[in-house]
Amino acid sequence: MKRKLETSELIFKIISYLFLTMFSIMCLYPFVYAISAAISGRSAVEYSQVVLFPKQIQFEAFSRMFNNNMFWNAYSNTLFITLYGTIFALGYSILGAYALSKKRLLFRKFFNFFLVFTMWFSAGIVPQYLNYLNTKTVFSGIGITDDKWLVVIAMGMAAMNVILLRNAFENVPSEIEEAAIVDGATEFQVLSKVYIPMSKSTIATVALFFGISRWNGYFWARQMISNSNEHPLMVFIRLLLEEYTDPEAMAGWNYAYASDSVIYALIVCSIVPILIIYPFIQKYFAKGVNMGGVKE
Repeated sequence: MKRKLETSELIFKIISYLFLTMFSIMCLYPFVYAISAAISGRSAVEYSQVVLFPKQIQFEAFSRMFNNNMFWNAYSNTLFITLYGTIFALGYSILGAYALSKKRLLFRKFFNFFLVFTMWFSAGIVPQYLNYLNTKTVFSGIGITDDKWLVVIAMGMAAMNVILLRNAFENVPSEIEEAAIVDGATEFQVLSKVYIPMSKSTIATVALFFGISRWNGYFWARQMISNSNEHPLMVFIRLLLEEYTDPEAMAGWNYAYASDSVIYALIVCSIVPILIIYPFIQKYFAKGVNMGGVKE
C-alpha cells in the first residue's frame, strides 16, 4: 500500500518537477530554434519572426552547406582529431592511471601530487603557446607536417581524467589481481583482462569527456593549424560566421534564405554526431563518475 504523501512532500515534488521541466525546456530550446532558423525563409530569420516553429520553410541552406566541399573537409578533419585524439589520450591516461594506482610505484605520492598540482596552477596561455610552437618545430623536423597531429598528440593531457581512472583502478579488489598473477598473467594482461573490464564504466565516461573536448575544440586548433584545408569544423564555422557578418562581403546576398540559416545548419550538423553517440554512453556516465570520483 502506498504511503500518502504529506503536504510538504507533495509541494516539494511539484516544485521539483516544475523546475526540472523548465530546465529541460531551457536546454532544448536553443537546439530547436537552431533547426527552425536553419529551415526558415530569409525574411522570417532577418526580422526575428522565428520563435519556436519554422516559417517559410526551405532547405536551401542545408543544400548550400552540403554542396560546400570545405564543409566536408572540415567535418573529416574533426572526425580525424576526435577519433585519434580520443584513442591516444585514453590510451596514455589508462597507462598512467594504472601506474599511479599501484602502491609499489616508486615516488608514487610525488607523482600523484604533481598531477594534482597541474590542476591548481597553470603556466598560462603564452608559455603553453610557445611550448606548442616548439612541439610543432619538432614534428616538422621528423617529417610530420600535418598540424592535426599536433592537436592530437601535444594537446592530449587531462589530469582530471587520469585521476578518475586512477581512483577506479584503486577500487578493483587486489585479490583478483593476485589470482591473475598466480595464474601466470603478465602486467599487461592484468591491465587488459582485469582492470579495464572491471572499470569499463569509468573508461566509457572518460572517453566521452575526451571525445567531446576534441569535437568542440576551437581555440588551439585556430591558433596552431595554419593550413585552411586542415581546419576542424569549429574553426570552419567561426571563419564562416566572420565572413557572413561582414557587411561588405554580404552586400550582394540575394538568396531566398538568410546567411544566418547556413550558420544554424552548420551548428545542427555539428551537434548531431554527439546526440547519436551520447545515449549509448549515458548509461555508464553516472556509474563511471561515481566509481572514479569516490575513493574507498
